[in-house]
Amino acid sequence: MSTSHYLETALGAARAAEAVIRRYWEQGVEVTLKADESPVTRADVEAEEAIREVILERFPEHGFYGEETGKTRADAEFIWLIDPIDGTKSFIRRTPFFSTQIALMRGGELILGVSNAPLYGELAWAERGQGAYVNERRVQVGGVEHLRDAAISLGNVKSLAQGPAWGALGGIVGEVNRTRGYGDFCHYHMLAAGQLDLVVESDLNILDVAALSVIVEEAGGVFTQLDGRPLGLDSTSVLAAGSAGLHAEVSRRLTV
Repeated sequence: MSTSHYLETALGAARAAEAVIRRYWEQGVEVTLKADESPVTRADVEAEEAIREVILERFPEHGFYGEETGKTRADAEFIWLIDPIDGTKSFIRRTPFFSTQIALMRGGELILGVSNAPLYGELAWAERGQGAYVNERRVQVGGVEHLRDAAISLGNVKSLAQGPAWGALGGIVGEVNRTRGYGDFCHYHMLAAGQLDLVVESDLNILDVAALSVIVEEAGGVFTQLDGRPLGLDSTSVLAAGSAGLHAEVSRRLTV
């Protein structure tokens, strides 16, 4: 497996963030609230600073869009999309369902993704045209075509229940083979590896899923917003599937 300079840099940045995260995981960290009342810690901020240092040392002309530090050079051809700890609430409560998300966008197209979940023990990555990997093993979606055979995972169920597609989603859940709610990075890693067939999620932002979308698509899956539109910087929902047929069926039913 060959890696580009971009992927080498992203993996190095993920390792730098992991060192920060593990230190605070072991010693503990104070929690504060942002303006939107979501939690943030020194681990979030310092992990993003570590990522920024690695990336911009190698590519100073690139743009950077971080969860904690905002946007710089937003008009650049290459823009890095960063969530240093996606799943801060899990980190705070000392459960391993959090990850570092690093994606690279070129001219509006997502071309690279790294998803590192150090306490869970999985590092996933993908680059356009190069396949998807979890812990250095190439992975592929399951390819299930029919709801009756599919395993689905739901994320942010509270906001899904408040949305217009809740009734249709209930019908889908009633037809699938298995329903779970793994959440955050975990169900996307599982989808890419053929361990799940559908993921439906709402109340998120592009920094949460940009890297994961590249990983799922390079594993052979389909990754869009709930209404079937491609991901963009303003995306707030996901419909991801392990086959085009399954995605088309669920998308049709959710948007009727």
